Amino acid sequence: MEFLVSTASASRQRTDCAIVGVYDKGVLSAAAADLDARIGGRIAKLVKRGDLRGKTGDAVLLADLSGAPVERVIVIGLGNRSAFKRKQYRKALASALAMVAKTGATDAISYLGLDEIPDADAYTQARVAVEVVAGSQYRIPDHKTSNKRPKPSLTKFGIAVASRGDKGQAERGLAHGEAIVSGMAFMRDLANQPANVCTPSYLARQAKALANDYKKLNVRVLNEAECKRLGMGSFLSVTEGSEEPAAFIVFEYQGAERSQAPVALVGKAVTFDTGGISLKPPAAMDEMKFDMSGGASVFGTMKAVAELELPINVVGIVPACENMPSGRATKPGDIVKSMSGQTIEVLNTDAEGRLILCDAITYSRRFKPEVVIDLATLTGACVIALGNHLSGLFSNDEELSAELKAAGDRADDRAWPMPIGEEYGEQLKSNFADMANVGGREGGAITAACFLAKFTDGLRWAHLDIAGTAYQAGANKGSTGRPVPLLVDYLINKK
Repeated sequence: MEFLVSTASASRQRTDCAIVGVYDKGVLSAAAADLDARIGGRIAKLVKRGDLRGKTGDAVLLADLSGAPVERVIVIGLGNRSAFKRKQYRKALASALAMVAKTGATDAISYLGLDEIPDADAYTQARVAVEVVAGSQYRIPDHKTSNKRPKPSLTKFGIAVASRGDKGQAERGLAHGEAIVSGMAFMRDLANQPANVCTPSYLARQAKALANDYKKLNVRVLNEAECKRLGMGSFLSVTEGSEEPAAFIVFEYQGAERSQAPVALVGKAVTFDTGGISLKPPAAMDEMKFDMSGGASVFGTMKAVAELELPINVVGIVPACENMPSGRATKPGDIVKSMSGQTIEVLNTDAEGRLILCDAITYSRRFKPEVVIDLATLTGACVIALGNHLSGLFSNDEELSAELKAAGDRADDRAWPMPIGEEYGEQLKSNFADMANVGGREGGAITAACFLAKFTDGLRWAHLDIAGTAYQAGANKGSTGRPVPLLVDYLINKK
């Protein structure tokens, strides 16, 4: 897909498809009025006849526009003018693109942002547009042998800006948006693969292939023997029952001087989670192929960072393994020793994500990171608390928490600050080890974060529980690409 910025008016720009808006009560936007004068008042006639009221969700396609510079016009209802903000802009674009997909248009230009949008400047409008276009065209890498979905005909999409002074800002938004959607697509492709394809070894190969594409990106993959020598008893306890070998994947992106402390991203990558001996119920167990979404989001973010050549250093750490039941599998009540030296009583083998993350967080210390951010589909409890709309955000640093929340707000990939505290940590006490890996049902997302916090002394650390946001279930089952937008926005705006 090619993206561009247009400074020409709607009545002068040649395109296969112009997208303009009409507000509630049939009030034409500035671009719609400009184009309408060129096409013989056809939009105004629709309004006058009552066929277009400008309500949110209205959509009309106009064709056969002889003498006009455009082949087609898609008119989108924008709703109340005073309420038209970034969220409504995103929805209007999505409606327009759904209609574009039903035509043979190979290029289109949106004029939906020419009127002022209070919370979306030219940069934001362009970035959002790229994300919406890419989302409309993303195709799950399916394994069907028939009924393949045809490729979209749209190959070029333009964003119109009100003045030439906005062009540079919009072009920057397009560049950032393209990198973000590239990272999101990479994450989604990995997460949407079945677990018999996307194994830890597959992730390792994908990591090496990614590093080959970017000169500033390097990768190292530690095998189980190397992890054992490093004392990663907690990580290795999860993979004990699997025939698939684990892989500990380490990315290093150098965009600044080596003396600059990196941001460390740590992503849980359990490529399939049966629950181990604490076996999950069979209903929806197929969705546990998405339990590597934290790791996949690190892959996607590293790709976006490398594409943008950001002037920072970033480390990505992805402990990858399966959690399977077998005669060798870790049993409830077993005690394991983490890389930090702390011992853990494994009361529930289905609370395995924290067991691999704690060793990965400890490993991150060797890079002397400025901050450590871990990402995991960690707890169903977080889904109960926040639903599928917001990721859970836990941190031992208020400034870092605020920066991540702000990044999520800007990226429309929101996270919500959650508490951690000693009173919750008390639930992790064990009679036999330094700690247990679960603390009961109450506050489950919080006690999971408190467990990880026990390995973060001296670190500026944040934990994102993405169990409710990284993928969708049901008829639209598949990866969402979140939280790549949040992470890339945070890194773009890193001071």
